[in-house]
Amino acid sequence: MKTSRIIIMSTFAIGIAVGVLFVNHGPKLISTSVAQESEKGELLISPARARERDFYAPNSEDLAPDEMRLIACGTGMPTARPKQAASCWLLELGNGDKFVFDAGTGSAERIAALQIPYNYLDKVFLSHLHTDHFGDLDALFVGGALSGRQKPLRVWGPSGDTPERGTKYALDHLYKALTWDLDGRKGITDPRGYAPFEVTEFDYNGVNEIIYQENGVTIRTIPAIHSLDGPVSFILEWNGLKFVFGGDTYPNKWYAEYAKNADIAIHECFITVPGLIDKFKFTPQGALDVGTQVHTPPEAFGKMMSIIEPRMAIAFHFFNDWDTAPDISQRIRTTYDGPLSLSTDYMVWNITKDDIRVRMAVVDEDVWP
Repeated sequence: MKTSRIIIMSTFAIGIAVGVLFVNHGPKLISTSVAQESEKGELLISPARARERDFYAPNSEDLAPDEMRLIACGTGMPTARPKQAASCWLLELGNGDKFVFDAGTGSAERIAALQIPYNYLDKVFLSHLHTDHFGDLDALFVGGALSGRQKPLRVWGPSGDTPERGTKYALDHLYKALTWDLDGRKGITDPRGYAPFEVTEFDYNGVNEIIYQENGVTIRTIPAIHSLDGPVSFILEWNGLKFVFGGDTYPNKWYAEYAKNADIAIHECFITVPGLIDKFKFTPQGALDVGTQVHTPPEAFGKMMSIIEPRMAIAFHFFNDWDTAPDISQRIRTTYDGPLSLSTDYMVWNITKDDIRVRMAVVDEDVWP
């Protein structure tokens, strides 16, 4: 018993000695900069000056004259969900121009969160006429007019293989569908924003054809392969920077040729075939058809990016979850090893000739126009 007490006391004494030695001569447990400031007697817990934060807060940063800012306002599947709206991308340029590419279901809420006056959000480019790519156009149209857009909403979109499948037909009838809504606002609100859509319908067969050229910005289109004839991809060039939005498309020769060396290249990258079977309860045959023929599987997305070699490849059109993203990423990496963003809503890219900065936006859910 006496021997045990001696051993315990000796061990305790040795522990104290080692602790003192470690404190005096061991590695420092705080950074050198903090230690140096501490020695000056300064309070370090809550400095008066703000530290840099690695997120984007809407309406808080100037855009440099030579800079692009891309914000994902919809990155998900045809069925919108709280985490991800359907396809929508806002591109802001340092010259003041702002372009909306697609306005899929649920995306109007994301656009509102960015605190941009609606009078500047008057240019929309539709890749095709599935509702997950233009299903919130009515919300942007009516809500934007109600909240300050005092000019018509301008929309560019492709023709179809028949007039009834073209953008002009779709938007003429969408405007007619809003007859009760618009008649009820007459004499109550500013009427200028409720004027009929100004539609520019272009030939979906055009290859690298210019459809927009204003204020130093050029936008071209190339055909896309998806579902029926009509879908297109967009290529925007400004100030030596190149932005490509694929919309929905199977890998094709036009994208491979004209998207080369883009600064930003967005291309669909659909959920995997096993994911379609497991999550959406597709049959194996249905999953193969949708996941590898109607849409682009991750391996094919990667192959396309390895061909065009963009400064940043952006994958979208899948539910970006903890149990889906790793498999999609691994499959992409079998064919592509370059810069990659697996997009989700409110992801932000700031693009200059020297750098591409990727962050998430933190938005105010109580935002007003």
